[in-house]
Amino acid sequence: MAPRKRKSRKKKSSGAAGVWLAALLVLLLSAGAAAWLLYTPFGPESESFVEVAPGSSTLRIGRQLESAGVVRSQYAFDLLRWVKRGTLRAGEYRFDQPATPAEVYARIVRGDVFTRTVTVPEGASIFEIAVRLQQAGFDADGFLNAAMRQTRLVADLDPSAGSLEGYLFPDTYYFARKATPAQIAAAMVRRFRAVAAQLGLKENVHTVVTMASLIERETAVDAERPLVASVFENRLAKKMPLMTDPALIYGLELEGRWRGAIYQSDLRSNTPYNTYLRAGLPPGPVANPGLRSLRAAMEPAKTDYLYFVAAGANAQGRSRFSRTLDEHNRNVAGYRHALKKAGGR
Repeated sequence: MAPRKRKSRKKKSSGAAGVWLAALLVLLLSAGAAAWLLYTPFGPESESFVEVAPGSSTLRIGRQLESAGVVRSQYAFDLLRWVKRGTLRAGEYRFDQPATPAEVYARIVRGDVFTRTVTVPEGASIFEIAVRLQQAGFDADGFLNAAMRQTRLVADLDPSAGSLEGYLFPDTYYFARKATPAQIAAAMVRRFRAVAAQLGLKENVHTVVTMASLIERETAVDAERPLVASVFENRLAKKMPLMTDPALIYGLELEGRWRGAIYQSDLRSNTPYNTYLRAGLPPGPVANPGLRSLRAAMEPAKTDYLYFVAAGANAQGRSRFSRTLDEHNRNVAGYRHALKKAGGR
């Protein structure tokens, strides 16, 4: 009997070891499968977009990612969320190459949403902004329509605004791929409001912004902006025409008659923006000024200058200011000589 009992115990011991070995094997295979799912790159070779709506559950996001071919299995993404407990951020995400689920998860936790970058330079007009938006893939005509019609966005600042010209603040913007023209315009206006608050611009907004737009288009030299403002202020005080080309050009652009250069016939063109024929400021801004031009319009220098040759046209890169017409004519002759010497016409 004793030998038989020993044999039975040996069989029981071998059976238990087999069960443990099988369990270990299953565990190793499961871990290997999980590691393969989590850390093996997968995904589209070309561009694919996934939009995570606010309030989306982890299950829904996982299904979206699997449906778009960004991850092999939504369960791998669910597992990462369960282990890491990160906050998943809403927005549109762009995937254009294989990545591991861990990398995909990290991007959504970071909020690495896809945007299109649009830089609006100081002094850009609504027409120039529209071109930049079109280059970035947005609807240029739709933007122009919004910029011309959505004046309610600035009605409290400038009740007489004929468009959003002047209130689309120059900056670098990051827009969602599906941003509408109205949303784009509103974002630029919000940025203007923030800068206006920073400057304390609350009164005479229409006049200040119109003046600032002329300053912006006449010089890019920061130190000259208050001086240009002083020339305009002095001419206005004497009821002299401003005779500023940027305003004339803008009036021609509005009518679709700008030909890339000012012709003699343009100087006689009877547009509201022809400051050669009409005294006073033009009806509204002719461009979108930056902070420094807005500040110059609010705080012009105290001078007795009445004329200047603009920095933008000066071969030496700076404006020339003068008190009298004779002095101004000499400056113009000097500019033309310098331009000719530099190889211009």
